[in-house]
Amino acid sequence: MGLSVLDLYLWGKAVMMEVRMEPKQRKPMSAAIGYTIIDTAIGPVGLAWSAEGVCRVALPERDRTRMEARFAARLEGALPSEPPARVAAAIELIKRYAEGETVDFTSVPVDLDGADLFRHAIYRAARALAFGETTTYGGLADAAGHPGKARETGEALGRNPIPIIVPCHRVIGSDGSLTGFGGGLDRKRWLLHHEGALAGAKAELGV
Repeated sequence: MGLSVLDLYLWGKAVMMEVRMEPKQRKPMSAAIGYTIIDTAIGPVGLAWSAEGVCRVALPERDRTRMEARFAARLEGALPSEPPARVAAAIELIKRYAEGETVDFTSVPVDLDGADLFRHAIYRAARALAFGETTTYGGLADAAGHPGKARETGEALGRNPIPIIVPCHRVIGSDGSLTGFGGGLDRKRWLLHHEGALAGAKAELGV
């Protein structure tokens, strides 16, 4: 027996509801992310990228094997890849930075997928800080258009996935103290010495 007009209408509505309710499939990280380990003057640096730009940076460690294993584990099975041209340009900048050159990373494309609008604003303001320039958490919050959000700014910087390119090490406490760096205060101190932003003898790079 054929379907009535009403049957066809109800069947069509059911199909449309199933289509609308089907969850959106997220592409696995391993299918979209490439990574490499860069040998630099300050040790091996991990760098990962997506089609949009650089999405992860791992700060130097003395043990290259240990660092690569830890970095790859955070990338959910992504495999080492040959970097595309624009990522190769970022790698060259990191190598020059490690040699002590004054380097501007603002031209490097980045992928901050997963960061909310507040974090995007904070990271954008941090990228505007020049080599050797520092500001406070409150100052960066002001620059990002979020006055009074010093604590939240510190939390956002603590979750920065792209240190050096998003230079969160250039943000310090209101009293000049070094606080809140995800890579450890020894690394923060070293990076600021490296840029001439701290007086005194250059510290050892803590790894």
